[in-house]
Amino acid sequence: QVQLVESGGGLVQAGGSLRLSCAASGRTFSIYAMGWFRQAPGKEREFVAAISWSGSTYYADSVKGRFTISRGSAKNTVYLQMNSLKPEDTAVYYCALERSVVAHRNPAAYDYWGQGTQVTVSS
Repeated sequence: QVQLVESGGGLVQAGGSLRLSCAASGRTFSIYAMGWFRQAPGKEREFVAAISWSGSTYYADSVKGRFTISRGSAKNTVYLQMNSLKPEDTAVYYCALERSVVAHRNPAAYDYWGQGTQVTVSS
């Protein structure tokens, strides 16, 4: 089994920054992609960003230019640097792992999920 643990969420004012981290442990795979998703109250879980095994990155239009996804050197850690945060970014943010070379935007493609971390942006 794979465990994903997110950290770095919190309360920040609009225009501020946060950096989320996600560490994968347990059963390891030779190749996998990782992604970030978020879910606001009353809304469906939505794609935020993803990074493939080779390092290609993908972003939702709503965060492009403000958020940056990256992987640690050991590739079992993924980060989400969030700048210029807006109140509409408020949500629970989830890290996910997909046993695939490529990264997908569809949450159904992901095999493992973290417990989520709350991000609240005040206006």
